[in-house]
Formats: sequence, C-alpha cells, structure tokens
Amino acid sequence: MLTHTLRAFFDCPHIAHVVSVIHPEDRHLYDEATGELGAKAIVITGGPTRQESTRLGLLALIEHQPDFVMIHDGVRPFIAQELLQRIIHALHPAIGVLPALAVSDTLKQAGPDAHVKATVSRAGLYAAQTPQAFPFAPILDAHESAYRVGRSDFTDDAAIAEWHGLAVRVVEGSADNTKLTWAKDIEMADKRFAQERGIFPDVRTGNGYDVHSFEPGDHVTLCGVEIPHTLKLSGHSDADVGLHALTDALLATRGAGDIGTHFPPSNPQWKGAPSRIFVEHAVKIVRESGGRIANADITLICEAPKIGPHREAMTAALSDMLGIAPDRVSVKATTNEKLGFVGRGEGIAAIATATVIYPGEVPE
Repeated sequence: MLTHTLRAFFDCPHIAHVVSVIHPEDRHLYDEATGELGAKAIVITGGPTRQESTRLGLLALIEHQPDFVMIHDGVRPFIAQELLQRIIHALHPAIGVLPALAVSDTLKQAGPDAHVKATVSRAGLYAAQTPQAFPFAPILDAHESAYRVGRSDFTDDAAIAEWHGLAVRVVEGSADNTKLTWAKDIEMADKRFAQERGIFPDVRTGNGYDVHSFEPGDHVTLCGVEIPHTLKLSGHSDADVGLHALTDALLATRGAGDIGTHFPPSNPQWKGAPSRIFVEHAVKIVRESGGRIANADITLICEAPKIGPHREAMTAALSDMLGIAPDRVSVKATTNEKLGFVGRGEGIAAIATATVIYPGEVPE
C-alpha cells in the first residue's frame, strides 16, 4: 500500500521531495515494504497524533523551501495522476486546495438515544480527501500556531488552514481515491492490487528430459504405471523416465537444480525406489513457495511398449502425485521412426513440461 502511494508522487514531475512520516518502531517494516522507492523519500519519525506528525513532516521540508506542499494519507494508495494535476493547477500563493466529493447520501442527525432528530441538507456539503495542498509557508505557520496554543483536535489540514485564516478552494476529488480504514477496505484493495498484478503474473515454465536404456526384465514403469514388457529400464531408482523428466521440469520452475541434486544416483538409498517419491518432493518445493501447478505435459518416445492402453492409468497416477485435475495432465507417446537408439529399441526417452503460477508478479 505504501509503495503504491509513494510511486504516485514520485511519478509526478512537479514534485521535488517526498517526506514519509512513520512510527519510530516501524522503520524496518517501512523499509521492507517500500524498498528502494521508500529509500528515495525523506523518512522521519512522527508524533502521537496525525496533526503532530504532519507538523514534523512540514518542519523536515524547511531546508528545501518548497513553494507548495501536498499532505496525503498513506492509506490512500489509489491516488491518480489526473487528480494530482487537478490539485496542482488550482494552487495559488494565498489559497489552499482541498479535493472533495459532493455528498450524495441523505444526511440524518440523531440524538443520544439514536433517534433521528433532523434531516440535514446536503447542499454545499463535501467529503474531504487528500492530498490537501497549500502554499508551504502559510500552512507551516498555521500548524505552528496551533501547536503553540495547544490545539491538537483538528481532523485534517484544511481545518487548520480555515482556523488560521488561510482560504481553501474545493476541487473535484475522485471516487477511486478511497481511504483504507476498515477490514472490508483492505479486502477491496487486495482484490484491486491483485487485478493490477495480474497484468504480469508470475507464470513459470520448466522443461525436463531423461533417457534410460533397456536391460533384461519383465516390465517397465512409466509415469507411475507398471507395464508388462520383455525388457525393463536400467537406471536411477525404478528408472521411470517419465517421472524423472517431470521432476526436473517442476524443479526448474524454482531454479532448484535437477533430480540428481536432490537424489544423487550414487546414493544406494534410491536403488529401486519408486520415482513417485521424487515427483512428490518437487511438488513440495513448489507448494512451499506458494506455487500452483497449472498443468503437466509428458511425451514418451519409444518403439515399445504401446502407451495408449495405459494412458488413462498414467493420467490418474500423475493427477494424484501433482494434486491437480486430470484435465491438467497430458501424456503423449511417439516413436522415433526407427532412428537412433530409441528407433533401434535400445531404450526410452521422455520430455516433460510443467507450468506453475507463483504469487506476485514478474519484476520489471
């Protein structure tokens, strides 16, 4: 939220300096939330009230002597450049500017017993927003005057300006420039931020390739399914070439090495082990990083055995390992047209692709 708010002001070419006023115990949270953008601001410690924090923020600008100053709530992250420009164009050396929306709801006045006493005319009534903008010296003087006389009950800076005799002009605000106060406001903002991040979602694709040769045996294990055959595959664990390629594809989406990194073939512990273990380990790494597996696609390249009769069982096994629906799993098979070691029936190769969506967005 703070990053969004700060970016709006740093993106405005008319603004020379930005001051962030924060609680003294929140500096590490501020730095973590805003990163390099927050470091560009002048960061100071605030006071016990909004009014005092604003006064301290104004004092921090004295050495820069700006002509005008905008005072904004950090919890209004949806400030648009159009509104900033509207405020800036309305500024005058002797007049402040208040963005506001005309009140559209019927207003009622109630007594202590919660009974309606009167209907209040909404003519000429406005709901104040920020940033409120002022000529710098007059608004600083207004804050200092209120501080000297012990007035700390003003709810916004326009009220202090009014009390001090500084004229304030109303300009049209923005319905999008909402203040995030209640839990429902935060929920709304989360959805809006998510929609904006969705423009560049963090979708990652990993590829895996594996090959194993044949040796004497009576079955092969492919994609978690045992298939009767005149030979078996030789290699790491149960030599399930499809699952080995898939494991590498999943690990690739996290930059987490390959199957040999996590399960060294030199370790006798994995001799004859079911390759399902490797896939589930890779899935765990993906899930711990918040990843959601969108789909998995495996192509088996062999002259024999026939894959078609076992495709449904393979899909079911993969769906269970990955924790995704069967329609997000694809198992295909092709021959090598009698070419190469696969074409000569000396082994089986597999190519796998996995698509995983991670939280956040692709960095700029």
